[in-house]
Amino acid sequence: MFIIETVCVAWFSLEFILRFIQAQSKLDFLRGPLNIIDAMAILPYYVSLVVTEKDPELEHERPGGGKGYLDKLGLVLRILRALRILYVMRLARHSLGLQTLGLTVRRSTREFGLLLLFLCVAVTLFSPLVHLAESELTGTHDFTSIPASYWWAIISMTTVGYGDMVPRSIPGQVVALSSILSGILIMAFPATSIFHMFSRSYQELKMEHDRLFKEECVAAAAAAAASGEPQETGGDGGGENSAPPKMHLDKDNVHSLESLALLGKGGEAAGNNNHSLPAAAF
Repeated sequence: MFIIETVCVAWFSLEFILRFIQAQSKLDFLRGPLNIIDAMAILPYYVSLVVTEKDPELEHERPGGGKGYLDKLGLVLRILRALRILYVMRLARHSLGLQTLGLTVRRSTREFGLLLLFLCVAVTLFSPLVHLAESELTGTHDFTSIPASYWWAIISMTTVGYGDMVPRSIPGQVVALSSILSGILIMAFPATSIFHMFSRSYQELKMEHDRLFKEECVAAAAAAAASGEPQETGGDGGGENSAPPKMHLDKDNVHSLESLALLGKGGEAAGNNNHSLPAAAF
């Protein structure tokens, strides 16, 4: 795994350096979100090569503070190693779906803000109610406090329902039913707008990709045509041995010439079959 990771990181580092060299604006390149993700995915490997997780010499020298320092350093190193999962985000450069997802999240910040606002208001409303119904009225100890009831309200309104905190009394179950129905409605209202934004963003990115692909195809065809045409050399200007100019016929001219040829053949056939009829036929 270390060899595979070394090869991958070397390839990613080479690609990153080449893109940085070819960038017109180095500052804009470093500010790009995908480029920041690439740097955060590459740097932990080099940091892990430089910094060791445990150093026995320092541990023997400073048994008190040194050990705590090394523990913190090891924790930072493990966090940096966990950032290697950001390699997956590199697929956003080549995946239309991930690009659509990122564009939708960026355009739907107001909808996500409304969703969080509605959820916070509902959690603040139903948490004291379920705590009152369970702890004060029935005396059960599952809901120990109102802040502890926040967790139950969140997992109930998002229809997750882990089952670690369950209302036992009838008033608590009524509150739970109300919170679940409210959560479904609250999640559905902004989700419709987010879905339409996702569909619109997908169509825009797809049209943009198709346009770029057509432009590349046209440019490649033009380059192939330019390289395939013979180069014309200048002459004296018209002589007996000069070749006649070539006629460039488009599709309409070709069809018109074919029609004229068919008419000419028909006229010849009619002339060959021009027999006189007897007078009795009239």
